[in-house]
Amino acid sequence: MADDDDLRTWVLQAARAADSKTDEPTVVLEVGEVLAITGWFVITGGSNTRQVRAVAEEVEEQLTLAGGPKPLRVEGLDGAQWVLLDYGDFIVHVFLDEAREFYDLERLWRDVPSLDWRAELDTSGEAAG
Repeated sequence: MADDDDLRTWVLQAARAADSKTDEPTVVLEVGEVLAITGWFVITGGSNTRQVRAVAEEVEEQLTLAGGPKPLRVEGLDGAQWVLLDYGDFIVHVFLDEAREFYDLERLWRDVPSLDWRAELDTSGEAAG
């Protein structure tokens, strides 16, 4: 298990990597207080299955290049309707637009804190991508 600073760094890195490959909103939710299996959700999307795959691959690649963790498992890459990258301490969800609208995780988890990841990147001295 990563310490809190490392974990936050990897979550921010995942959000930035996802955002670099899509114009869809990228949201970071702190779910750890209400969900025992993980601490964070990074939620993003793509307008077609090729873009969904590209976003998921970019997240995995950028985290690896930064010395971060590798996913414990990856689900949904074949169909690319909803790709889930499970890093244990955080989960990256990459949705096809229609699937994101249907499952609406942001609405389901609206009571948990969201992280303004762009502002965090700005204040940490890193470029906001």
